[in-house]
Amino acid sequence: MFFKHIYEKGLAQSSYIIGCQATGEAVVIDPKRDIEEYIKIAEQENLKITHITETHIHADFLSGSRELANSTGAQILLSNEGGDDWQYQFEHKGLYDGEIFKVGNLSFRVIHTPGHTPEHISFLLTDTAASTKPIMFFSGDFVFVGDIGRPDLLEEAAGFVGTREISAKQMFSSLKKFKSLPDYIQVWPAHGAGSACGKSLGAVPSTTVGYEKLVNWAMNIESEEEFVKTLLEGQPEPPKYFGMMKKLNKVGPQILGGVPHPGRLTFPQFNEAIKNGLKIVDTRNKLSFAGGHVPGSINIQDNSSFSTWAGWILNYKDPFVLIAADNRIEEITKALLRIGLDNVYGYVNDMDAWSNAGHELHIVKQLSCCELKNLIDSAEKDFEIIDVRGKSEYQAGHIENARNIHVGYLIENLDKLSKEKQYVLNCASGDRSSLAASILVGNGYKNVYNLTGGYNTWLRDYPTCKEPIKELEELEV
Repeated sequence: MFFKHIYEKGLAQSSYIIGCQATGEAVVIDPKRDIEEYIKIAEQENLKITHITETHIHADFLSGSRELANSTGAQILLSNEGGDDWQYQFEHKGLYDGEIFKVGNLSFRVIHTPGHTPEHISFLLTDTAASTKPIMFFSGDFVFVGDIGRPDLLEEAAGFVGTREISAKQMFSSLKKFKSLPDYIQVWPAHGAGSACGKSLGAVPSTTVGYEKLVNWAMNIESEEEFVKTLLEGQPEPPKYFGMMKKLNKVGPQILGGVPHPGRLTFPQFNEAIKNGLKIVDTRNKLSFAGGHVPGSINIQDNSSFSTWAGWILNYKDPFVLIAADNRIEEITKALLRIGLDNVYGYVNDMDAWSNAGHELHIVKQLSCCELKNLIDSAEKDFEIIDVRGKSEYQAGHIENARNIHVGYLIENLDKLSKEKQYVLNCASGDRSSLAASILVGNGYKNVYNLTGGYNTWLRDYPTCKEPIKELEELEV
């Protein structure tokens, strides 16, 4: 048997290619949309991808099943469980609880595991050439390392009101199936730490049934009422794009036929795009952005969180322009297409040349933790601290009197913020607050400051701050 775990860090998403070396056949489970890696692996291992399957209709990334089937001719096998509202609407072979499908000598038993979603299925793998006993369990968003899938996304992201408690109870029942499995079975989930599909996912890529019985909080609550209450508490805010992913993955994502390559814009083309009102997404680091950026642009940094924040902020209908380095444009494009943001109009790679050509740049003012402490102590200025982290982070600890507005909800809360007031924005380390600051500055707010280092630095530095008090206007940018 051949086995390969493919991990996409940006969305903390796992997919798998499993092959029968005796027959040369292989299956891919939960493929991402950029499929070249699966094809390359199969070629290197002398395998042919003959089957493609998914654990459920995903909300956090755009599935690559149709893309991969179009390229390889493989058969798509998908859940037909969950009722009429949860049926895939593109061509596939339906799978039901208890059914077995084979890939060469590999046998996959389908187990219906609703809770995260009604149609969710998991796969129990037996390598029949080696043993009659199962060895691996592909759990999708059902069981993670140290956590389980959240049951509230249907309501929070997809608008199915009143499904949270029902889904949580389904999860409670599904876990009984999991706990009945032998302890030695390996568990390979669809996500790791950093995913918004749970609230406390472990960073280790896999686990075992026995280990989860020992340490997973969800396995050790016997009361259904207590389980439902605990599961629904403290879930992170679901990114806005989750609802769009559910819709697109249900009807079938558009087939691209390969990764598109945005063109590099000339300055006249870029200027025309700005005049036409296209959104400008600046992927440079927060300090470069703060030092000078195109007026109205937003700072979604090119890091492991890029896909998530692009999905939170960008409109799926409108084209946009990227500011990015030449050697990063392909990876950034892949990160965007993984969540269905295909409308890249083009990109610009050199802000220094743009500035030297005489074009206006805006800045984002920076504020150190000691400068903020002295401002608070002085009580002479009318300013407000806005904490743009998630609710649970804010509740765990925040700067005194800070108001909590999650950065993903900032745009629809602009009417609550006066353009006459001064605002200091903070998150944990300064990344999300840079995005938030770019949103405010881009919407005409003049008196905006980003707290350098964020709340983490505030906790470390403010007890020992002894800097003299400065007026806001005197603070260094």
